[in-house]
Amino acid sequence: MIKLLKIISLSVIAVVVFGLALCSKVSFLLLITLSNEGTKTLPDEMRPVALLCIGCVLIISSVFLFLKSFWKACYKTSKLPKKSTIALVLFFEFLVAMGAAILTIVAMPHLDIVTNVTILNSVAVLSALLQVITQCTAKQTNRYLVPSITAFLLILLGYVLFLVLYIMKDPTDIKTIIWVGLAVGGSFLMSFNWWENYFRLISEKTKSIFLKALCRDVKTCQNMLQILSSMLRIAVTAGVLGAYVPLDKMDWKIVTSIPSRETKIIAIIIGVQLISSALCHWFSVVACKMHALRRCFILPLYLASLAVMVLFVVPVIVYYQDYRTNLNGTTISFTGYCNEVVDGRNQSLNGSVFPGLVLDVTHTLCFLDMSKITDIGFLTGSAVSWWLGLVLATLHLWYLNVSRIQRTQDLFVRRVFEGAFIEQSLLLNTRFDIQTKNRRKESSNTAMLYLCGTMWHETYAEMMNIIISIFRLDKYRPKIDRKFNDVTFETHIYFDDAFKHVKGSRGNHLNSYAEDLVKILTEVYGIFTNIDDKFFKHNKQVPMQKIIRTPYGGRLVVTMPHGNVIIVHFKDKDLIRHKKRWSQVMYLYYLLGWKLMTKYYARLKKGEDKAELTAELQREKQNTYILALDGDTDFQPHALMLLIDRLKMYPRVGAVCGRIHPTGSGPAVWFQKFEYAVSHWLQKTAEHVIGCVLCSPGCFSLFRAAALMDDNVMKKYATKSTEASHYIQYDQGEDRWLCTLLLKQGWRVEYNAAADAYTNAPEDFKELYNQRRRWGPSTLANVVDLLGSTSIISKRNPSMSKLFMFYQLFAITSAILAPATICLLIAGSLTFVIDIDSNVALVLAVIPPIIYLALCFKLKSDTQITIAGVMSIIYAFLMLVVSMSIIGSMVEDETILTPSSIFVIGMATIYVITAIMHPQEIQLVFHGFLYILCIPSAYLLLTIYSMANMNNVSWGTRESKPTSGAATPDPVAMQTKTQRAKSTFQRYFSWCKCCKKSNQLPVNQEVLITESQQPELQPQNTIVGDERIPEEQTQAEPLFDSPIQCFVTQLQDMSTDMQLEEDSLDKEEEEFFIELQKKYLEPLQDDKERQKTMSNDLRELRNKINFAFFIMNALWLVATFTMQLFGASFSIVLPKVDFDLETTGEDVIIDPIAFMFILGFALSVVIQFLTMFYHRIYTLIHYVAFLDTEPNEKKPEPLYLEGKKAKPQSSDSVSDTSADSVSDSVSDSEVGSEFEESEDEFFDESGNGTMV
Repeated sequence: MIKLLKIISLSVIAVVVFGLALCSKVSFLLLITLSNEGTKTLPDEMRPVALLCIGCVLIISSVFLFLKSFWKACYKTSKLPKKSTIALVLFFEFLVAMGAAILTIVAMPHLDIVTNVTILNSVAVLSALLQVITQCTAKQTNRYLVPSITAFLLILLGYVLFLVLYIMKDPTDIKTIIWVGLAVGGSFLMSFNWWENYFRLISEKTKSIFLKALCRDVKTCQNMLQILSSMLRIAVTAGVLGAYVPLDKMDWKIVTSIPSRETKIIAIIIGVQLISSALCHWFSVVACKMHALRRCFILPLYLASLAVMVLFVVPVIVYYQDYRTNLNGTTISFTGYCNEVVDGRNQSLNGSVFPGLVLDVTHTLCFLDMSKITDIGFLTGSAVSWWLGLVLATLHLWYLNVSRIQRTQDLFVRRVFEGAFIEQSLLLNTRFDIQTKNRRKESSNTAMLYLCGTMWHETYAEMMNIIISIFRLDKYRPKIDRKFNDVTFETHIYFDDAFKHVKGSRGNHLNSYAEDLVKILTEVYGIFTNIDDKFFKHNKQVPMQKIIRTPYGGRLVVTMPHGNVIIVHFKDKDLIRHKKRWSQVMYLYYLLGWKLMTKYYARLKKGEDKAELTAELQREKQNTYILALDGDTDFQPHALMLLIDRLKMYPRVGAVCGRIHPTGSGPAVWFQKFEYAVSHWLQKTAEHVIGCVLCSPGCFSLFRAAALMDDNVMKKYATKSTEASHYIQYDQGEDRWLCTLLLKQGWRVEYNAAADAYTNAPEDFKELYNQRRRWGPSTLANVVDLLGSTSIISKRNPSMSKLFMFYQLFAITSAILAPATICLLIAGSLTFVIDIDSNVALVLAVIPPIIYLALCFKLKSDTQITIAGVMSIIYAFLMLVVSMSIIGSMVEDETILTPSSIFVIGMATIYVITAIMHPQEIQLVFHGFLYILCIPSAYLLLTIYSMANMNNVSWGTRESKPTSGAATPDPVAMQTKTQRAKSTFQRYFSWCKCCKKSNQLPVNQEVLITESQQPELQPQNTIVGDERIPEEQTQAEPLFDSPIQCFVTQLQDMSTDMQLEEDSLDKEEEEFFIELQKKYLEPLQDDKERQKTMSNDLRELRNKINFAFFIMNALWLVATFTMQLFGASFSIVLPKVDFDLETTGEDVIIDPIAFMFILGFALSVVIQFLTMFYHRIYTLIHYVAFLDTEPNEKKPEPLYLEGKKAKPQSSDSVSDTSADSVSDSVSDSEVGSEFEESEDEFFDESGNGTMV
């Protein structure tokens, strides 16, 4: 299916590119023909109209470029170029504009059609010459040198044959000599259009500092240069056109009085030309990005020139032969045919537009004697020479390497197309590079990838999913194979609260969850070893794995069959702070602070140049990525590679997320499947296209190290919650808060829908409500935080314009008013079903939510959820009645033009079309019926529950000091180690920019927070009443004693299939962790007094936010109620339309309630629907390119293909999955996983993806 999709897509693209190039060139040459003196399709006095259209073709791309560059200059920072740079660019642009205008407006209308078709290929003359020069200066053997020389000579030969053909025909005809000379000169000047392509290479090879600075200035100041150059080209074209018309004794007055017939002809031709040229350029770029350069770009454009020749010459020959046949044997030469038919215009051949155009084309050939072999020979020779010259000058394109997501600015030199030279401009505009050893070395930057998963109480089946995914990636990107050195990876799993106390043992033991993880590692290791036949050929013995004691607990290091490493960090909550956010802080500082920065600091101490080290460090930070995973995430290797593509191609993308699929069974999961689908199909794509994704979910997101180490990101993410609002924003949705920090620093967050990942969803109603109780308030807090910094963020982040922030304001307002909107929906249904007054129905609809809100402030959360469950069932029946009432109102009123029916039909149509655009998820539409029934529960009751319980920030665990009997570090020993480690830690992190923090958000300011500014350790998430154990009551035992039995011996005893060898931690790394724990990750102490204060603060914050939240809903309802009282004044009257879409003569009155309901949802959904279409197109581009560049993975043995994935289980129970079922779950059959979506840049080709 996937291969068929690829073949169909590429075939369609190739045909479209060929067809559009053909339409563009044919329509342009028809305009040239209509401007000829002998045309009869248009009156002779209307030639200025045709010339004006030619001028429009020349300047239309410059107009678009000017508008785009001016828009960027208004909303982004644009650097002003030097005067020398402006002079150089404008000089070449003047030559190009003058040449194009002279060639097309002045010279070509006086030449024959064959010459006009092929002389456009001669604009490759300077490109061929510059290719020869740049390759000769490279001083290396290059396979393009001979073709470039041949191309240059062939184009010169074409010029010679062309001059001989026209001048020798009548050497005394001065006008013809002038036209021919202007044609040659104009085409030569036009060939300067692609000077940047070769100026860049020349400046790289030259020793001239001036040329290097000039080239750098041209590159960095493109925006302002494009504004100036586009204005110059428009002015030069207008000047040539304006001067030529009166010089050729034509009058501009005819432009204001064009007859309708001629207007229609001209409008169709110019419309086809402009539209086909723009679309041909776009589809050509798409073809290159789909990695189909040869099949869908080069070959169709080569053939387009030949096809244009056939389309013009064949009708001429057919009409000529038909005329000779009608003469009943009488012979007539081509010259006689021209005199009698073409110039005389036999009316039998002039009955429609097409015959007239054919005769106009024939008229251009009448100057030449097509009866003579010499004329035909010279004409054919020049045509063939020019075409072959273009082919050889662009021969390097056949060997051009294109990345999977090729940026347009990296593929094409100029950002515009030339409508008059569509295929030539596309081919010659492609970048020309001389491949040298150094260039190849520079282009191959290896990415370092860290997979970081966090675990706590995942079930056996859930942990099996992520471990299998990691081993699949090891098989997909083997470290021991040089072919896959573009990405190397390590896996780090951070296991919270992994230890338990065992009586009679001097050391802690791993708990049952951690033991299950070790069992899974052992089992999956054996399975993947058996799958790979080559393993035992090269590695006859399974390598020894390592187990290490660490200051935070323990570490297990497993080397996978293909050389990559899994490192499991077992965290002891008595030694280091636990919970997910602190595990993330731990691996961020360890991987980015210690592992990335240490080697550069050591080299700096050895005396290496700091500037070079800084540049090298920046490159590594740009090419180091962290994949955040949950403990139950299941993903395929190709999904990860699609995420890496985004970060590799766009330097300002700080994070990218994939398409998350919830797994499980039951009504709660079915609801979430449709909810997730709609969220990704419409909401996330809309954010991606018109602005920037606001939240990259922590279960499957890829982050760039440079973004995480930026000011106010990693450092601020390690901030402890000290205020009530911090608990909601920082701790309830840590992934959204991290993205908020990235967005504030100007980084872009993207969404790649082709990267699929699967994670367990809550299967229980209570579990779902508790999950959303955390998500709702944290989302509101982070979005409000972003909206509050709109002016600063819009300046710093190009992807987050003020227009996009207004869209987010509209979206969050709609979410806040969702409860009131649901009440309006229910009121409308009650009006129809019970047949009561709409005002009374509105009051009845509001009463149950008000009662439930009051109960949420009085009852326990479990009781609240139980009541919500009962009410959800009642509301589900009511929603069924609502659906029936909409259909009933349509039948009763005998019209589909009612507010409710328009909304429902519109939404259903949008969702169905959206599902069709996602063919492999179309079955989720059936879950939409359950989703409709659950709308009141999800958007009314759940919202009330979340807002009323936002003061509950406990996740059910506690962070406290060790209890009596726990294994704790010796205070004296720890103090000694701390003193030794402190200087090491500060040395490494004083040089690291990730240690900067600021409470403000200035546009360009870096604030360094010193150690003395850090807040003191305070209890966090402990509003549940923990007891603090006094420090003097704890037992102080040495951390690194060797007890009789501990987790080391425990793992060695249980791992019979995988041998574990005890190893020790590097001394400096050990000191690093000790200082890291002391500074950021020390277990938090319990403070009953502070707990009580924070509990009161949270309750007070809850009350304030709830008051504002529900007052807004109340005001919305009151406004609607007031409009209902004065319905006659506010009602909208529309003509009644029956089911045949014909007016009945009656009117339909739209009441205010229905109007407010439609107003609240329709606009945002339509915007999301349109952006979805755009997003799907670029998804297809990226995915097809991926299929063409990624190697096919070897299929596993049939035994493993038979199994299915282990079924995910509820997070509150431990699975008893057997080893047999686990071995079946390793099926690699999902390697070619389902195709979803992707995208590329929107309007801004640099990848910023912003509308403003």
